[in-house]
Amino acid sequence: AERIVVDAIRASFPADRIVAEESGEHDGTMEQGRVWYVDPLDGTTNFAHGFPHFCVSIGLVTQGRPAVGVIYEPLREWTFSAISGQGAFLDGHQIRVSKTQSLSQALLATGFPYDRCDNPDNNSHRAVHLLRRCQGLRRAGAAALDLAYVAAGWLDGYWEDRLNSWDVAAGVLLVTEAGGQVTDFKGRAPNVDSGDFVASNGLFHQALLDEVRSAPL
Repeated sequence: AERIVVDAIRASFPADRIVAEESGEHDGTMEQGRVWYVDPLDGTTNFAHGFPHFCVSIGLVTQGRPAVGVIYEPLREWTFSAISGQGAFLDGHQIRVSKTQSLSQALLATGFPYDRCDNPDNNSHRAVHLLRRCQGLRRAGAAALDLAYVAAGWLDGYWEDRLNSWDVAAGVLLVTEAGGQVTDFKGRAPNVDSGDFVASNGLFHQALLDEVRSAPL
């Protein structure tokens, strides 16, 4: 699956750099500028177990800023897409973040790192902390789809740490183009290599960020 995506990008944009989860970096000829981030299967564990929640995520970053994002969910044939400055869409229909006003009314999502069995900072403390402060918490196992669902207004917020660039390059743009807000855990505008991300509809972002940061380990 990754080879198909990488070959298609290379055929159309031979000068661009590509960073793909399975095969690593593919150098382009441009000195600066355009980098494609490819996750051919986000939600690998779900896929391996037959749990129907996984996707393909492709994001283009130009001069360090997300420019294009596409997330494809093959089972339902959903295509989430965004171009910087042009809005976010699901199968060609514009999507917007939710209008949920407060953290206590919010449906949130998160995920856990692969070293959760060995690393005490494994996000479980944040999950327990936020579970008591929101309306509901989901852990579906595909970061890119979590971000797409925030963009579509199906989730109100999301946080996770130790993510890779290919997990988020498309989803971060989808959320912001749908009217939401994305920061790192320190409240700064993130780049795709930030590692930790908080996304929301923007209406209770500071409250979510405060709780993520204050959760006792």
